Amino acid sequence: MVEYTFSLDNFEIFLLILVRVSCFVYIAPFYGMTNVPSRVKIGLSVFISLLIFNFVDKNYIDYTGLFGYAVIVIKEGITGLLIGLAANICNSIILFAGNMIDMDIGLSMATQFDPINHTQASITGNLYSYFILLLMLVADMHHFILNSFVDAFTVIPINGQVFDWQHIAASFVTYLGDMFVIAFRIMLPIFACIMILNCILGIMAKVSPQMNMFAVGIQMKVLVGLLVLFVTIFLLPDIANFIFKEMKKMMVLFVEGMY
Repeated sequence: MVEYTFSLDNFEIFLLILVRVSCFVYIAPFYGMTNVPSRVKIGLSVFISLLIFNFVDKNYIDYTGLFGYAVIVIKEGITGLLIGLAANICNSIILFAGNMIDMDIGLSMATQFDPINHTQASITGNLYSYFILLLMLVADMHHFILNSFVDAFTVIPINGQVFDWQHIAASFVTYLGDMFVIAFRIMLPIFACIMILNCILGIMAKVSPQMNMFAVGIQMKVLVGLLVLFVTIFLLPDIANFIFKEMKKMMVLFVEGMY
């Protein structure tokens, strides 16, 4: 049975834990979705903070006055935001891949508003984004992200973080390189099929110049692209595996830059 004793010192420590947890919940994937009610996010943050309150290391908490406490609050907020951001930015990989796919099949102008990321997203990117979110729930990846965040309290105790901004910047550069590689792997089947179709259309344009290959090619690209998307739907678990591995890698790199 877990017992809680109320005192001013305990309440100050609890607020520091709550700041880190709430900043993480605000930006983390699945937990920080904009269509999740704010009261649910607040309640989840308070509940998680209560659960881990008795298990955190309180030896690093040493401050003088209100200004010293405010500095610790800011550091805890930045820590929670960076850990949540490390997992959240990996969602942009699938959106980037969807944009490139729609550019190949001729649907780049057919964009729609993504309520999760507050951006204009392509149809394919938005569709794949929801598929990856469903696979995240099926694979319990949201539990892994939350468990990793809680375990980070043992590596980065309260007021124990040492920000290595050069390492964090290098992590962003590593992510950008991985984003292009993973996104190209995702769009590779459609890219190959559309490239073959363009070669065929080019040959037909030389063989029979009286045919309007521009008008025919637009329709054929859309049909072939949708057909390839339908045929390659079984590859979604592998695509999700790429995204989840990148989330784990980024969370580790960002945590390494704070201790």
